[in-house]
Amino acid sequence: MTKSVMFLFAAVAGTVLAADPTLDTPMKRSSYAVGVDVANSMKKSDVTIDADSFVAGFKAGHDGKSVLSDDELHTEIMNMQKQMRSAMMKKQQAAAADAPKNKEAGKKFLAENKAKEGVVETASGLQYKVLKAGEGAKPNATNTVKVHYTGKLLDGTVFDSSVTRGEPATFVLNQVIPGWTEGVQLMNKGSKYQFWIPSELAYGEHGAGGTIPPSSTLSFEVELLDIVK
Repeated sequence: MTKSVMFLFAAVAGTVLAADPTLDTPMKRSSYAVGVDVANSMKKSDVTIDADSFVAGFKAGHDGKSVLSDDELHTEIMNMQKQMRSAMMKKQQAAAADAPKNKEAGKKFLAENKAKEGVVETASGLQYKVLKAGEGAKPNATNTVKVHYTGKLLDGTVFDSSVTRGEPATFVLNQVIPGWTEGVQLMNKGSKYQFWIPSELAYGEHGAGGTIPPSSTLSFEVELLDIVK
């Protein structure tokens, strides 16, 4: 059994064994947090396990008393990985089928949005609105910037937010999606903009990370906190 699979089994076991644990030590709290995180990842992968068998297997592995041989363990882990790949492929196929619809919805939205007060459209098709004007310098494409942002799909679903995490993001401006590279260069330090980014300036027909469907137009609220020297 690989180390990564052992880690997954150990982490998820924490959530199965203790529905209401006493998290009275740093180790218990961190172990529980890892367990929840990995269990959530398994749910997103549409992987189903039998909780009782899982707990029994974890305890047997911990005690060195597995009723399955190493070859049998390897076969079952391979079967689980096959299920995960199959579930992921089905998700990707379903998302790809929606790509034309997403692209058309994005075009319609942007056509209507650019007529709204305060919205500006650039030659590339990027749209923006100034929410708060800043008076500092503007970055160039090779600068490192520090920003707070919230990214949403057109239906309002938040797929990423440094604000929620409570920690600004720092990155080199020409190493992100084209819509960001272009848009943030329009901003003065201290300003806050709303961006609407067509799919071809975002993640295109492939989408990203299972959270951004193919050909999605995206909305970002961005605050430029600093240009890092």
